[in-house]
Amino acid sequence: MNFKQFNLDARLQAGIGQAGYQTPTPIQKQAIPTAMAGHDLIGTAQTGTGKTAAFILPILNNLLSGPRHQARALIVTPTRELAEQIHSVVQTLGKGTGLRSATIYGGVNAAPQILALNKGTEILVACPGRLLDLISKGYAKLSTIEFLVLDEADRMLDMGFLPDVRRLLKHIPTERQTMLFSATFPSEIEELAAQTLNEPKRILVDISRPAHTVTHALYPVPRHLKYKLILEMLKRTDTDSVLIFTRTRHRARNLARKIDEKGFKVTSLHSDRTQGQRQNALNGFKEGKFQIMVATDIAARGLDIENISHVINFDMPDTPDAYIHRIGRTGRAKRTGDAFTLVTPDDADMVRKLEKIMKQKLPREQMESFDYSVEAPPPPPRQSRKPITAKDLRRRRSIKRTG
Repeated sequence: MNFKQFNLDARLQAGIGQAGYQTPTPIQKQAIPTAMAGHDLIGTAQTGTGKTAAFILPILNNLLSGPRHQARALIVTPTRELAEQIHSVVQTLGKGTGLRSATIYGGVNAAPQILALNKGTEILVACPGRLLDLISKGYAKLSTIEFLVLDEADRMLDMGFLPDVRRLLKHIPTERQTMLFSATFPSEIEELAAQTLNEPKRILVDISRPAHTVTHALYPVPRHLKYKLILEMLKRTDTDSVLIFTRTRHRARNLARKIDEKGFKVTSLHSDRTQGQRQNALNGFKEGKFQIMVATDIAARGLDIENISHVINFDMPDTPDAYIHRIGRTGRAKRTGDAFTLVTPDDADMVRKLEKIMKQKLPREQMESFDYSVEAPPPPPRQSRKPITAKDLRRRRSIKRTG
């Protein structure tokens, strides 16, 4: 099967060619005809399976007929990075159509977003908070929306955005086509889907396990040797495009600094960085300016960089779902990739959960000639406290009475 068999408007073929699409992925094969037929749909698929194009192409196809210069499609997403990524796909696939899209999210100057809304933009890719703010100030009107996409719905739940999403829905006509995508379906998302969609078609593609194109390996290591091990690992790895995940922004900063000191070209992506810094980090990593990017889970979803060769979990994630999304950054679009995870004895329970989901025992590896026997440094001595005397107690009481 090829993309011409979807009977998409001929004006979309240039963008499809520029994107390098040839054979549709399973989610595209199922979702595109369903969406083009006008059905509401609930889509569940692994990351890196072409999900974004599965909803963008039907929307573009429908927008080619009907009025221009007004907001007709709204794509709601949890993070700025994912909003920019979707916007980039819209621009590529919509090349030559004259359709316009704009991103709307916080952390940046609202003036360019307001200007885009005033000029008339057919597709809005938005994070809930900033869009609600612009609605309240009269800059954004959603009364002409015909197509609504709620992307990464479970992530929006995790980040506390569901109340904002429900407020947005009050501004959108009930007569519309709605598509909801989510990797998991906790009860809150099932309830949202039941309230928001009309007789949706369900599309389920490969969600139980990570992509089969990824090779997994666990590297058991004492906690105090993690920094030494990962630096040695990077020396022995093809580091053209390596994404490293840490659990905290503090650790991301520290690890990036240590890697930089070893002469690698490295950047970082975490919530302490401004939007401009985060965008520069992403662009530099995409373009090969940086060999390594150290990130927190803010980058685990929606980061679409096809040539990432390795994902390294410096810290084991908190849930199996987070693991699947992290390592989904490699092995994309049928390419192969490697996922390495540093594990300490504290991670044993999570390792068991992962192996249960993946229905296989994950291989344990040791770095050859690495000295695992180095003992942890002794903890710093506790400072002894000076005994409290009767005089000290009388003085404290006196201060309390007068103070």
